[in-house]
Amino acid sequence: MNHLLPRALNDVIDELGQLPGVGARTAERYAYYLLRAKPTIANKLAGSLERLHTGVKSCPVTFALIDSSMDISPLYSDTSRDKTTIAVVEEPLDIIAIERTGQYQGTYHVLGGAISPIDGVGPEQLHIAELIDRIQNDGVQELIIATNASVEGESTALFLQRHIKEAKVDIKMSRLARGIPVGVDLEYADQITLGHALEGRKEL
Repeated sequence: MNHLLPRALNDVIDELGQLPGVGARTAERYAYYLLRAKPTIANKLAGSLERLHTGVKSCPVTFALIDSSMDISPLYSDTSRDKTTIAVVEEPLDIIAIERTGQYQGTYHVLGGAISPIDGVGPEQLHIAELIDRIQNDGVQELIIATNASVEGESTALFLQRHIKEAKVDIKMSRLARGIPVGVDLEYADQITLGHALEGRKEL
């Protein structure tokens, strides 16, 4: 806390500084901008944050983020989408990255993270059991494992591959091609690179 600044401004700086990727100086700039801007801007921001948890929920089938007024993800209920193909991603925002390529017409399944023993995240914390149910219920023919190109993402992909084979599930499995640099999350991959990775996915 900077004792040279008013408490109310310090409070905003402290809260903004809790956000990932936002350092102390960036938090100060954001807070000062909100202070100088019209009060309506800060009020709209505060209002949107208040509605965040009540207005968003997870799809019970795909675990994608949907409006709280919806029952199921539009990307799953849309009859033009191919339910026999599932792209398995770590987080909901990864869906947006793939959709931007315009090259995928299947459905999605959000794991809710990646296997990371150091962070205490094991397979039981991910939506893997629900994925197996979907494969059987929807007659899925291909599973595209689109986890991130990181150590955790690779570990998760290998676990899924082994787990599905051990479950005696007969399905084609593929992995995104290495058009995506190691260490880059899908969320930050450009559309062309991600598009090539989709086209060049390889069977596992």
